Amino acid sequence: MQYGCIGEHLSHSFSKEIHAALADYDYILKEIPQDALCDFMTAHDFCGINVTIPYKQAVIPFLAEIQDAAKAIGAVNTIVNRDGRLCGYNTDFGGMEALIHRSGIVMRGAKVLVLGTGGTSKTAMAVAAHMGAAAVYTVSRSGKNGALTYEQALSAHADADVLINATPCGMFGNSAGDMPIDPKAFQKLSGVVDAIYHPLRTPLVLQARRAGATAVGGLYMLVMQAVLASEIFTGQRYSRETVEAVYRKIRLQKENIVLTGMPASGKTTVGRLLAEKLGRPFIDTDAEIVKAAGVDIPTIFKERGEAAFRDLETQVIKKAGAETGVVIATGGGAVLREENVDALRQNGQLVFLNRPLEQLVPTDDRPLAASKEAIFKRYSERFPTYILTADIAVPAGDTPAEVAALAERRFCDADLSD
Repeated sequence: MQYGCIGEHLSHSFSKEIHAALADYDYILKEIPQDALCDFMTAHDFCGINVTIPYKQAVIPFLAEIQDAAKAIGAVNTIVNRDGRLCGYNTDFGGMEALIHRSGIVMRGAKVLVLGTGGTSKTAMAVAAHMGAAAVYTVSRSGKNGALTYEQALSAHADADVLINATPCGMFGNSAGDMPIDPKAFQKLSGVVDAIYHPLRTPLVLQARRAGATAVGGLYMLVMQAVLASEIFTGQRYSRETVEAVYRKIRLQKENIVLTGMPASGKTTVGRLLAEKLGRPFIDTDAEIVKAAGVDIPTIFKERGEAAFRDLETQVIKKAGAETGVVIATGGGAVLREENVDALRQNGQLVFLNRPLEQLVPTDDRPLAASKEAIFKRYSERFPTYILTADIAVPAGDTPAEVAALAERRFCDADLSD
């Protein structure tokens, strides 16, 4: 093993792609069960590794040398093998600091609650203190070792300015919709930093934004800590422009293109063209609903009713929205449920195909748009929601190929700073 990342579960990791974009060395993801960590670290058959959950503290006893900053934090996420001597560093510190600076979240003078007590939590506490926070508290379910319980945080520190999530709650593979704490409970909340990067926007981030706070996920932190680790591995230094270019490349690769709009606006046709052009998988949520139900959509409406259809649609959307790097064509009513919008937005940019009303043609396979009158009614009801939920709006009156090309350009030019 030349370079790589060790952890217990790494199927969700983006690290291999980030390092491939940075440098020309072999970088692999190596899942290690907890009872095998000692043998791996004792053999130290590697040049350099990154360390993630749950080993950022567990690797410390195997190190011959620890960077002062990593020692002070009590967590290591980067190890270099120098002639058999293992040297530990913490590049998460620089990654989180860079993320917070980039977000514009103000730490100086702030009351900060750090959720979690593991290695990433220790890093977050050190970063908050370094950036001038007035008070920093850790929060955990147990409240052990000086941490607040979540109940204490809500009752005694509802005036917190910033939350930093350093728990796995909300991470891909955990229960959908999980949040470690409700950001709406904090009336002065100005910023939320979530170290989780998959999904790109956790439920905590989405709810904090809805409450009016600046909230960011952890992808930029992941990229920046990888940059700093690669600099330690190779001795090479990367410019800010390179860092931004790598971040944007990974974001564009992982971000879903989610097409919304009226029935007959061309979402499926445009989506297929986009997926083929970009080499991405294509998901049509209406087609997935038919597959799951075993009957067509008019039959679902007739036999089970619209409410049953909407519930099935939500199930399909939650599954599709958890994917990364795909094109998703949604049904006309998909954005009417807030939970659907959140599921689609966790990894996606919502692209509204704004086809002129006079070009929307009724068809029998769309129960709520089977006549001109029905289409006009749906358009009047839904247009404000399409606009409100859209990240990007694309005029869709031209040919499908022209609309797809414009959607691609708007997506690639979108502001992906969050």
